[in-house]
This record gives sequence, structure tokens and C-alpha cells, in this order.
Amino acid sequence: MIRDCRKRLGISQEELGWRAGLHRTYITDIERGVRNISLKSVESLSKALQVSTWALFAST
Repeated sequence: MIRDCRKRLGISQEELGWRAGLHRTYITDIERGVRNISLKSVESLSKALQVSTWALFAST
């Protein structure tokens, strides 16, 4: 879902990381599903992706 939202916005992983205040490699790991993500990071990503926090959970 995060990758889909990022691509819909037309931004890179680096840009998403900058907008969310997270490192690009962390974004990569999240998109690959190899990293457990904190609620604080979910909130940061939802703001950066311009979607509700609930939308990130509802898609799984």
C-alpha cells in the first residue's frame, strides 16, 4: 500500500523519506515487508502520502 500511494504521487523513496522524516533505506525495507514499523512512523508516512492513517491499515 505504501508503495502504491508513493507511486500514485509520483515521488521516489528518497522524497518520501524526506517528507516523512525517515531514511530512504527504512522506506525500502518497509515496502519490501522486512521491517516492523512503529505507529509513529505510520503516522509520519500517512501525512507524507496524504492519506489517512486508517487507510494504510485497511489495505492489508
